[in-house]
Amino acid sequence: MTGTRIAALGHYQPAKVLTNDDLAALVDTSDEWIRSRVGIRTRHVAGPDEPVDEMAAHAAAKALASAGLASTDIDLVVVATSTAIDRSPNTAARVAARLAMASPATLDLNVVCAGFTHALATADHAVRAGSARRALVIGADKMTEITDWTDRTTCVLVGDGAGAAVVEAAPDGVPGISPVVWGSVPEMGHAVRIEGTPPRFAQEGQTVYRWATTQLPPIARRVCERAGIAPEDLAAVVLHQANLRIIEPLAQRIGAVNAVVARDVTESGNTSAASIPMALSKLVARGDLPPGSPALLFGFGGNLSYAGQVVRTP
Repeated sequence: MTGTRIAALGHYQPAKVLTNDDLAALVDTSDEWIRSRVGIRTRHVAGPDEPVDEMAAHAAAKALASAGLASTDIDLVVVATSTAIDRSPNTAARVAARLAMASPATLDLNVVCAGFTHALATADHAVRAGSARRALVIGADKMTEITDWTDRTTCVLVGDGAGAAVVEAAPDGVPGISPVVWGSVPEMGHAVRIEGTPPRFAQEGQTVYRWATTQLPPIARRVCERAGIAPEDLAAVVLHQANLRIIEPLAQRIGAVNAVVARDVTESGNTSAASIPMALSKLVARGDLPPGSPALLFGFGGNLSYAGQVVRTP
């Protein structure tokens, strides 16, 4: 058993930007209504010819380039997504094919908005156990493809994108990814749904808000305890980018008083499994976090699942 680390990050968003004013032309809403309730100003929308695996591959290629690695250096690909339309080949296999990888293991995980932190834990376990040498962990979702554009309570939330991380053994054996704390509330899983034919996203917003802001803070603090770090010593808090009205009170109740709080939701919307890696990648790319900074990653949402770990930035 050895410690692992995130060696590099990358992110990708489609070029098309949808503003609140654009949405006001589609449904009964306004820029002021959206900003005051969810804090979102813009979101990126993938075109019909831009599938989930293409966005994932773009983010993965950037992470590999940042790490100075070739695609053939990867022997495990784990993709967190809940919006891949096809069952097989899975998204991870399609990413591997796009990047011409050499016989990696390819897994998809569907834990919706908590998908990336579950996938990161899975890769961490695989590398620690010696069943993988180096992994690509990707969160990618095309939420706009499963959205009811007549429902003003959900269509104002969503965006598309992908974020990726390269996970490898820490050279000094000191863990750069802490043990995961994960779980779910199965009896409340109906509160966030992607169901039907064609599949459509729906949620019980007030239920999710109350759960996230009241039940999750002690769990997030437990993540810090398992990592051996006090919340006030965190350099960053990167929560699932669901809604600014959830992110800000949750971050405050964790007690991370000195941390940068990721607020990428304002420009990207809710990108489900892509939101955490994309927000973290942007913080690192902008130089907001020096190398080795401790960052709490905490995903939550669909199935009323949650998973979190503290990582050191590359």
